[in-house]
Amino acid sequence: MTGIGVEAGAQAARSRALAVLRIRSRALAVALLPAAVAVVLLAGGSTGHLVGGVWDAARLVMSVFGVLVLLAAGVIALVVARARPAVSPTVAIAEEAAPDLYRMVRDLADRLDVPAPSAIALTPDCDSWLEDRTHPAHGPPPQEGRDDEIAGAGGSHRRVPAAPVLVIGSPFLWWMRVGELRAVLAPVVAGTGPSAHPDIAAARRFVRGLDAAVAVGSTPGRCPLTRVLCAGVASVARLMLRGCREHAALMERGVAAAAAERAQAVDYGLRIVAQEQVGLAYAGWDRLLTRVALPAWRMGRWPSRLDAGVVAALTELSRRDRLAEGFASRLGERPACDLLEEPGTIDEAASLLAARLFHGGPAENGPDWAPVDWQEYPEEVVDRKWRLDAARLHRVLDAQGVTHTPSTTAPDSHAPTLARVLTHLSASHHPAPEPPSTHQAGPALDASAPAAAPSNTPAAADGESLPQEPPAPAPALASASAPAPASDDESVTAGTGRHTTVQGEAETLAAALTAELAREEATTSHPRSTPETTSDATLWDDTALPLFPLQPPRTARELLTDHVTAMVCCAAIDTAGATPGLDWLDGPSLLINGERAADLTPRVLSLVEDGDPAPLRAWLVKSGIRPEKPVRLV
Repeated sequence: MTGIGVEAGAQAARSRALAVLRIRSRALAVALLPAAVAVVLLAGGSTGHLVGGVWDAARLVMSVFGVLVLLAAGVIALVVARARPAVSPTVAIAEEAAPDLYRMVRDLADRLDVPAPSAIALTPDCDSWLEDRTHPAHGPPPQEGRDDEIAGAGGSHRRVPAAPVLVIGSPFLWWMRVGELRAVLAPVVAGTGPSAHPDIAAARRFVRGLDAAVAVGSTPGRCPLTRVLCAGVASVARLMLRGCREHAALMERGVAAAAAERAQAVDYGLRIVAQEQVGLAYAGWDRLLTRVALPAWRMGRWPSRLDAGVVAALTELSRRDRLAEGFASRLGERPACDLLEEPGTIDEAASLLAARLFHGGPAENGPDWAPVDWQEYPEEVVDRKWRLDAARLHRVLDAQGVTHTPSTTAPDSHAPTLARVLTHLSASHHPAPEPPSTHQAGPALDASAPAAAPSNTPAAADGESLPQEPPAPAPALASASAPAPASDDESVTAGTGRHTTVQGEAETLAAALTAELAREEATTSHPRSTPETTSDATLWDDTALPLFPLQPPRTARELLTDHVTAMVCCAAIDTAGATPGLDWLDGPSLLINGERAADLTPRVLSLVEDGDPAPLRAWLVKSGIRPEKPVRLV
């Protein structure tokens, strides 16, 4: 039954490959048609059958038109054949660096009766696939002092391998066991069988060439004439690509079906268990990148052992979740990373590539881009991040003219304190300093709604005009809170106005933080990926990094919440003896008496969104944190 399924999938893939090749043949026929008509007209004139002025004009027009079409077709064919197809960014693994891994893959190919992959590479993602790199631009660089014994000196252009490259997700090597990795790779390696068929290989080359030709049309930096020619080539390639898109997709589906059927006989039971580990590894990898690696990347540091961190994160998950208890027992078996000679070096290379892909960092170390070990992460990343955010928050408050709290006991009354932030964002703070207004309560309340509008203006976001002009809603709220007979509706309106004032203060501060952070990123973003920092052997376009952003840009309210949380953490470290820590699932964390403070975020949100400092103040008192004490900033 398995052999029948394999044959059916392969036959379907071949039929679709022939459909793709027929589209190529039709395009060639269309290009040759004007020239063929011109040849017929010229032959008719030479034999005396097609004579006269009309036929002479037709011969001239068709001859010129045929030559132009042939030239255009030749240019398009040349671009399709020579354009460099896209290649996934990977870390190449030489056979000397992983002989056991190569041996396992070859044994697996022998069991499946398919050609073995030509090479192995790692990608910082939870996926595995076969990638064809037979294009001459993807071949290895020539080695000095080594001649090709078969092809001689003229055979250097034929040094590319014929079989595809096996790309393995690096988290799989560290989290999976050897047997699980073999079971996961079985359907992938089985795909080399259908890929070796000449029709499927030719159809894939044609589709990749069309895709590369479309990309040529969008390459910047060309002269106007070349840009027009490339746009014409890209439009023709796009037309042909649209015609063969469905056939190519069905061809790949047939190849995958044939490979899956062929791999049924190899570790089928273990493959079902391994697929569960694939989903678990993906969840841990995503959590590690977004919660742990991303804060470090934003600080100019890149964790050099991301794959080892996946094991720690998933082990922590198994400790917290009873559903994952069985996964931790697997750790006693041999991990797949033991198939590598130097797993630490390969993990570091994969971690640097992940930083480039997901954050857009430089390709090499530098003063503003250095590796960090997990042992140094709390001090080098967490503590430094909190203090930088706290310093930015007080810098913005200074720019807005927010006064320091008079209750501070420090000798320097201008020292940064948490009490300053709490007082500024508290709802009860805003109506108190203002004396009762002489205006009537009715007009004041009516003016409170438009008064909050300037908080979203560019001047408020930049923090330039705020020190000279106090927020407008304060006098209105003061007049509303003055002793006067008021009905229930008026008291509700006064409370709404107070909430509007708090929202205005929070929005103004959040907008100013956003503008300040944008200015800092604009001054430090230029050293990232530049043509000078890329290697000559780079086979993929790295001018638009990051290729896969992990998260959308943070909103202004999220930035304000992060900065207030950082200020609370700095006060806890400096006044209560707390320490920065690393949680493998949640990222930077605050440790009070050795335990993680998991209940801080809701209290900060209550202050930022509602202007209610009571929950946070109660938590500070319970934790022994002194908000009036100054904190150390960077």
